[in-house]
Amino acid sequence: MSEVTVTLPDGSTLSMESGSTVEDVAYEIGPGLGSDTKAGVVDGELVDKHTPLTDDVEIEIVTESAEEYLDVLRHSAAHVFAQALTREFPDAKLTIGPWTDDGFYYDITGVDIDEDDLETIQDEAERIIEADYDIERELVSREEAKERYADNEYKQDILETEAAGEDPVSFYRQDDFYDLCQGPHVESTGEIGGFELLEISAAYWRGEEDNDTLTRVYGTAFPTEEGLEEYLEQRRKAEERDHRKIGQEMDLFSIDETTGPGLPLYHPNGKTILNELSEFAENLNTADGYREVETPHLFRTELWKKSGHYENYVDDMFLLDVNDEEYGLKPMNCPGHATIFDQQQWSYRDLPVRYFEDGKVYRKEQRGELSGLSRVWAFTIDDGHLFVRPDQIEQEIRTVMELIFEVIETFDLEVEIALATRPEKSVGSDELWQQAESQLRAVLDDGDYEYDVEEGDGAFYGPKIDFGFEDALGRVWDGPTVQLDFNMPERFDLTYTGEDNEDHRPVMIHRALYGSYERFFMVLTEHYNGRFPTWLAPEQVRILPISDDNIPYAKEIQNRLGDYRVTIEDRSWTVKKKIHQAHEDNVPYMLILGDDEEEDRTLSVRDRQERETKGVGLDEFRDHLEDEVGQQRTEPDFLD
Repeated sequence: MSEVTVTLPDGSTLSMESGSTVEDVAYEIGPGLGSDTKAGVVDGELVDKHTPLTDDVEIEIVTESAEEYLDVLRHSAAHVFAQALTREFPDAKLTIGPWTDDGFYYDITGVDIDEDDLETIQDEAERIIEADYDIERELVSREEAKERYADNEYKQDILETEAAGEDPVSFYRQDDFYDLCQGPHVESTGEIGGFELLEISAAYWRGEEDNDTLTRVYGTAFPTEEGLEEYLEQRRKAEERDHRKIGQEMDLFSIDETTGPGLPLYHPNGKTILNELSEFAENLNTADGYREVETPHLFRTELWKKSGHYENYVDDMFLLDVNDEEYGLKPMNCPGHATIFDQQQWSYRDLPVRYFEDGKVYRKEQRGELSGLSRVWAFTIDDGHLFVRPDQIEQEIRTVMELIFEVIETFDLEVEIALATRPEKSVGSDELWQQAESQLRAVLDDGDYEYDVEEGDGAFYGPKIDFGFEDALGRVWDGPTVQLDFNMPERFDLTYTGEDNEDHRPVMIHRALYGSYERFFMVLTEHYNGRFPTWLAPEQVRILPISDDNIPYAKEIQNRLGDYRVTIEDRSWTVKKKIHQAHEDNVPYMLILGDDEEEDRTLSVRDRQERETKGVGLDEFRDHLEDEVGQQRTEPDFLD
């Protein structure tokens, strides 16, 4: 019998007979581990514990304590849902049902179900879990698999694509239910301690808009009921902080079906916040030697072919026919910046050259994936591109990292850092990619940054350092990025004159301090729960005259605070109602003005934490505003 070499996480190796399974490897390590094995990770892929090993591999054993176990459990929960659905709605056709980061979904068709039906399906799913059916893998010939799905064109499609050439193919069975599936799964339905169906949405078969529309049912599962309750509580808090809800309540933005999906409209309040964010980024950029440029919203597709975007990104582009010539709305700003650099002759003394632009870009996301400001068709990147000598790379990346951390600290955000390496679809030589990845890794290691490696998650033109913003609920959103690019300078034949009077190739660094304004806006809205810091708040101070007689004094105070965003609540409401509404609107400061304040030429200052101080002089309050706004503090602190 031939043998394969199995490399374990600690670097040690085992020699196993070819065809040995993941479970066999676990038993070889120790009988306790063998009996605890739920699945395996083979060369980075989560697989069934019965998967045979026929080549040398790297392997991790998945037990209940492993992070991957939750994915296995949720995969099984998707099958529990599918079994419950088909018991309650026998005409349902199943398509695919994968696990996700926080649960699972299953796409179905053939039946018309809505949110009201979920309770019935949930009850049946709980009976299936209570029954504790064994989940068993079975291998079936392709011909039998096709016969099983003679009336299901979606499963037939899977057999002709993902499972093409496989014979036999794998199914998983529990009681009278079976499903075409690669696995892995837990051993029985009873391992699912907490199960909950969450919501319904529409989806397209294989994510393509031209394909059939399906019904997508989302759910989640946990090993324990306590884990489920904790998640549902977090979900309830997330719904309270949902930026779409807050955006409507605070009149920040809207997305209208008439104007188009994924195309946000910013109202005056929202635009005020965007302007503050833009000014903050501009100040950081100009202080660090960046010069502002501007590029149009669309270019001839010749530019996108030259940059490599056309061959690697065309499916995500909006293309237009203009006088029999093809144009494309820009999905990125970098080719325009490279073209600007190419318009001049540069010496080695001129580098680095740093450009920045708040550039609107357009990406054709699938409609089913659009969601508020988190995923849109049109968004603005606080883009920066640096053209540097090879010897300047690491220092410039370090400086960019410092700028990003200034953003993080200003907004009191938590981040996760990842090094994203070469994706399957990419341009450039292996040598250039290895060089680029090693330089980014060196910056991260030298700076003692904690980071993960995201294999294959780089841009098509180069590796990158990605920052994920962790919000108040522990969720992580894509944010700033630093990307190293040896390829676009080659494609655009960018040069500078070196000390030897010869032409040399610059290196391009792509970076964004926020990521995109839209997603950053979303993160901040939910992070602050709409209670924006005073310097960002669309309305910084609201004056509450106790009676109409106090309105002239209110206008005087408003004029003397003219450098700030100050309004007067002049509706004929009680003071109590005015205060309540200001709290609802998340206004940082309220100035309550009655006859006593007018007579003494003072203010009663109240903040949104419901603290109040009387007899405050206007100059004192204005000086404080100047300090708080100027220092961009995160919470009103006049009454601290």
